[in-house]
Amino acid sequence: MSTGKSTKAYRYPRAGLFAACAVMTCSLFCQASADSNARNVQKDFNLKIYLPREVTVKDSSLSLGQISIVRGSESLAARANKIALGRFSVPGQEIVIDRHMVLSRLACNGIPTSRVTLTGAEKITVKQKFQIVRGDQLVSVASSFIKGHCPQNSGCQWNVIRTPKDFAVQGAAKSIAFSPRLVRSNVKNQAKVEIALLSGGKKIAVREITFTLKYNCRQAVAKVDIAAGARIGPDNVRIEEKASSQPEAADWKPPFGLVAKRRLPANAVIRPQMVGPVRAPIIVKRNQSVLIRIESLGFLITAGGTALQDGKAGEHVKVRNADSRRVIIAKINVDGSVEPVL
Repeated sequence: MSTGKSTKAYRYPRAGLFAACAVMTCSLFCQASADSNARNVQKDFNLKIYLPREVTVKDSSLSLGQISIVRGSESLAARANKIALGRFSVPGQEIVIDRHMVLSRLACNGIPTSRVTLTGAEKITVKQKFQIVRGDQLVSVASSFIKGHCPQNSGCQWNVIRTPKDFAVQGAAKSIAFSPRLVRSNVKNQAKVEIALLSGGKKIAVREITFTLKYNCRQAVAKVDIAAGARIGPDNVRIEEKASSQPEAADWKPPFGLVAKRRLPANAVIRPQMVGPVRAPIIVKRNQSVLIRIESLGFLITAGGTALQDGKAGEHVKVRNADSRRVIIAKINVDGSVEPVL
């Protein structure tokens, strides 16, 4: 009996020890599992963000996902990627974003900085993709258009008053089309061309280019010094072409055959008021005796008279008939005789 009790007593302590070990093992396992779950939860709430030194984007509005690489749980990373960081106001602008700004924007959106790990650059320089339409390209388009639509005549020239500034088109390279048209100008000798810039069939900008108009004209220039009263001809005057702000007069012709009204120095441009027709000499003077001639088919009548006015060949003057004392109007002939005007 004593031996049986001893054996039973021996079995009970061992069973208690086993139970204690089992409980301890289970407790340790549960604790480890809880710690692992806590670490997993904490890991799911952490973000790792890599910041490059420089990045180029297409859109004008910036988000964290456009300028960095975000790692973390799918929902948290998606949330962080959408955080706005500003926008471009003008093409060609550069925006600098530092780590402090990134952390501030994360905190404002409910993601504490203690859960964020930043790597990479301290600052990011962000640029926007754009293409440039040069001002001289616009002038070329306008010049080609006005060449076939000159508002005056085909003999005119045109000079651009001012080349427009280059125009930046936001976004990646696109096909830019130009649609020019003439617009009304209130300034004389000017023409305006309006160019619409089209992208994808939509008007994205309008530029206006103004031209001054010039006309191909001729002018007479003195080859040598020309004395007053000298006759103008090819030997002392040359004809040159020039560009003028006024079109050439429809009745313009070289001043050959005219005489200089005053001295004209060499290389002087001869204006219309500087020359005039050759003046015929006075061949009949006042109180001069003249021969009055009336000639017709088969007869000739002559009489004496006195001129009451000076006159040149072809002019009409008053003449007093010596016989009748009547005053008549007579035309002066080249030979100095006069012919009554009936």
